[in-house]
Amino acid sequence: MATVMIDLKRLGDVKAPAGFAERVLAQAGMADSYAVFETVLGPVYVAWSRLGVSAAMRSKSAAEFQEWFEREIGRRLVRVDPPADLAGKISDQLSGKRRLRFDLRGLTPFSQAVLEKTLQIPRGQVRPYGWVAREIGHPAAVRAVGTALANNPIPYFIPCHRVVRSDGVIGNYGGGGPEAKKNILSLEGVQLARLQRLAQSGYRYEGVKSTKIFCFPTCYHGRHAREENFVFFHDETEARAAGYRPCKDCRPAVA
Repeated sequence: MATVMIDLKRLGDVKAPAGFAERVLAQAGMADSYAVFETVLGPVYVAWSRLGVSAAMRSKSAAEFQEWFEREIGRRLVRVDPPADLAGKISDQLSGKRRLRFDLRGLTPFSQAVLEKTLQIPRGQVRPYGWVAREIGHPAAVRAVGTALANNPIPYFIPCHRVVRSDGVIGNYGGGGPEAKKNILSLEGVQLARLQRLAQSGYRYEGVKSTKIFCFPTCYHGRHAREENFVFFHDETEARAAGYRPCKDCRPAVA
């Protein structure tokens, strides 16, 4: 039988390929992977784990994104070549098709509930902070909803830009400020000029005369109605007094 001799001294001098240790950590779930993707919003740094996307940011550099992630998320980050299908899923998510899974570890149950509800707002529509609070069973927690959205680690894909103030004002945005929020909403088809005009007039809801249903102004229910078929309301009481019932899709009020 042949004898195989191993030179342990020489074996000890062999170095692992660059990044090998980091990739092992990522595969073991002790670090997240990341890459930069070209999107309709421009370059976006995206981090993910085995559970799903864990962070996204339009950052000035990889170093800035990595520093922010490790400080705010609290896990190590490893740059890798992304899976072949991830770019397509990201593009679909931004176009309104929900194909991404998300890793929300480290967030409180309340924050997770806020983000999961926000994920349900359709592309091209907006909802007020109070709607999110009511939908998750905490109607008085409007400020807390705002805080959770301001700290959303996955903007763009979990669309906190689709949540606005109850008076219709667009409000701030953790993914790049109010102007970035307006740009993204416009890209998604929101008629900002109309929305802001109604807000300035004090109108919060619109009703469709032919259906006797009232909605938020961006709801798809009235998308094909003519302008003369709309009637506008300052509040829920006014809408109900006029014989209108709340839309079952956008749920402007409890049915």
